[in-house]
Amino acid sequence: MTQQPSAGPPDLPDRVVEVYGALDLSTVPAFAGGFINFGYWADLTGPADRPLTEADRVRSEQDLYRLVLRTFAPARGRTALEVGCGRGLGCALALREFGLGTVIGLDAHPDQIARAREANAELLAASPDSAGRLEFRRGAAQDLPLPDDSVDCLFSVEAAQHFRDLPAFARESARVLRAGGRLALTTFFARTPAAARALPELLPPYADGLDVPHVVDEVAAELSAAGLRQVGVRPIGEGVWEHYDRYMAQQPQLRDEWPRRYLTAYETGLLDYYVLTATAG
Repeated sequence: MTQQPSAGPPDLPDRVVEVYGALDLSTVPAFAGGFINFGYWADLTGPADRPLTEADRVRSEQDLYRLVLRTFAPARGRTALEVGCGRGLGCALALREFGLGTVIGLDAHPDQIARAREANAELLAASPDSAGRLEFRRGAAQDLPLPDDSVDCLFSVEAAQHFRDLPAFARESARVLRAGGRLALTTFFARTPAAARALPELLPPYADGLDVPHVVDEVAAELSAAGLRQVGVRPIGEGVWEHYDRYMAQQPQLRDEWPRRYLTAYETGLLDYYVLTATAG
């Protein structure tokens, strides 16, 4: 059954509404550049112990997108959907650097869609080579407002920890992807069910309802159960947590005002950062 875009607003938990609405997480110095992710730092150059700069922080956030988007090679000319696009900066990067034909940015928060359209106004205004190739829509991960078999590539960067209904997201992903289409998502997940139960005691975003402690193997199982095949799970925490924590420690305005216990959770085996991939059809 083909699903058409729905006008109804998706329900969001109060904490998600606050953080991505009035608080606007993209303006917090911890997320310099506005991408809102912990970053992938493995490709940074220079001595390993050098001070990390704001430019490094922005590069790490961009590199996390690049790591995900490379899984779609060849991407040129294909149609892509980002679920949880935030300010849409990753969508613009995908269009600019990977030659995708069309990129649709989807976010459940209306403020984020408004920010994405503002941040990318020049690109949306359409130069001759980008006319109609970028758009932003409001919609939820568990109810994607796209027809069946309508995208070649579906990606999500540090958003799935907010998804309340991962089985529905998996089913919707399988529905909108064309045969042979690819899914790639990256974020942090609990390593085991026991770890998922322990995380709210260590990290406030799990305790206050912002994040959900999904277990990585269960996420992979849901993708398979939805009919996606060749599901792959790749841990990348070695390129995320230590550098992120070191950057935070070097910033006086962040050192004591932002939860820095993610490295502890990683080192004690509670969570890791992952890239999950799958193929449709």
